Amino acid sequence: MEMPTIPSERGDDIHGLEYLNEAELIIFMAGNQFMVMDELIKAFKEETGIEKIFYETLPPRLMLKQILASGAKFRDVILPGTPDVYSSVSEDSMLVLKQKGLIEDYFVYLHNRIVLMIPKDNPAGIKSVLDLGRDEVRISQPNPENEDIARYIIEMYRRAGGDELVKKIMEEKVKKGTTMLTTVHHRETPERLIKGICDVGPVWATEAMYAKMKGLPLDFIEVGEWLDMRDKVKYYIAKLKNAPNPENAERFLEFIKSKRAQEIYKKYGFVPHFI
Repeated sequence: MEMPTIPSERGDDIHGLEYLNEAELIIFMAGNQFMVMDELIKAFKEETGIEKIFYETLPPRLMLKQILASGAKFRDVILPGTPDVYSSVSEDSMLVLKQKGLIEDYFVYLHNRIVLMIPKDNPAGIKSVLDLGRDEVRISQPNPENEDIARYIIEMYRRAGGDELVKKIMEEKVKKGTTMLTTVHHRETPERLIKGICDVGPVWATEAMYAKMKGLPLDFIEVGEWLDMRDKVKYYIAKLKNAPNPENAERFLEFIKSKRAQEIYKKYGFVPHFI
C-alpha cells in the first residue's frame, strides 16, 4: 500500500516532530479532538512524567491508511506508521486493525453529536438540514474516503430527506461544485465559511463550540436529537500490538478513562463515557 501524503499546510495537526526519533509515546487521535489535546497532554504529562510525546490529530481514516502503509509523507519527513495508541470515530477502523492482527482489544471512551456550522450572519438563511439540498447553498462536506464524521453526516441526510437528499448533496452537488469535499474538515470548514467560500458545513458540536470560544465570526444550528446522531457517535481507542512504547500506551489508555481526562473532554462539549 502506498504511503498517504499529508497536506503540507496541516502542520497544526502534527505535534512533537522534534521527538520523532525518540518519542516515549506516539498517539494518533481522531482529529476532531484537536481542541482538547493541549490540555489533555499537559495533564497526562503532569500525572506520568512522560515528556517526549508525538501525536497527530488528523482524520482517523487517513491515519488508518498511515498505519496500513507503515508511514506517511509530510513535507520532507516520513511520519511513523506504528503508533502506540490509535483512536477513531468508526468501529470499522478498529475491526480492520483487529482483522490484520494489529490490535487485540478496543473500547469506547467518548461521544459527540453533529451540528451545522454557519457564518455568524447566516447569509444563506440556513434553518435545517433540508436547506442543504437547495441548489444555491454551498456546503463544506467532509470526504467519506478519509473522514469518519462523513458517515454520520450522510446518515443524518438520510434521516432528514431520504436517499434523495443524500444523492442530491453527495452526487449532484459534488458534480456542480456546490458540495465541496474536505481533507481535514475541522480546519477547512471554518476557513471556508469565514472567507465566504461556503454557506454551511456539518461539523462536530465540539468544533462549533470551540470556534465560538475563540471568538471567530461563526455560529451553529442544532439539528435536533433525532438528526444529530448522538445515539450513534462513539469514539474508540486501542493500543497497537507492536506498540513501540507498550507500557506508556497502557498508561495513556488508563488516563483517558480517568475523571480528570473525561472532565477535560466535557469542558469542550464532548459527552463523556466514564463519568
